[in-house]
Amino acid sequence: MNTERTTISNDTAGRVSQSVHFLGSLLTFRAKAADTYGSFSIVEACSAPGAGSPPHLQSDAEGFLVTEGAFDFMLETTWQRCGPGEFVYVRPGVVHAFRNPQDTPSRMLIINLPGGSHENFFRAVGEPVEPGTTVFPPMGAPDVAKLTMEAARFGITILPPQQH
Repeated sequence: MNTERTTISNDTAGRVSQSVHFLGSLLTFRAKAADTYGSFSIVEACSAPGAGSPPHLQSDAEGFLVTEGAFDFMLETTWQRCGPGEFVYVRPGVVHAFRNPQDTPSRMLIINLPGGSHENFFRAVGEPVEPGTTVFPPMGAPDVAKLTMEAARFGITILPPQQH
């Protein structure tokens, strides 16, 4: 029997959490692939009103646990609204998107299995912000060509926006 235990806290081995701003969401890396032997990663997302992700699909599995406010999730062509405590699971290769329909920020945990590709994508395209920040930086038009290219590098395919 293996009795080895690993405990991860907010400042794993003295490392401070990293945060980035991406498409109107403040993303804080809570469990990185490096902390979980590549098994999974967890990102806490705080999304501004109206912010979210464009339709996309990827090679990893993804789960979303809403912790505050609400999010509209698209799976293939169907939209559903989820509130605190509700969970959405997305299999690899399934087209999905999300957005915050509220007029206040909403929060969720995003879990990716295995870890690595999403967190590395977020680092590649996100703007670093001070961990714990609650102020959304001004947002300009995204560089769609850069986002698409970087996404592809990490096994993510960004699709054209769909009407909601």
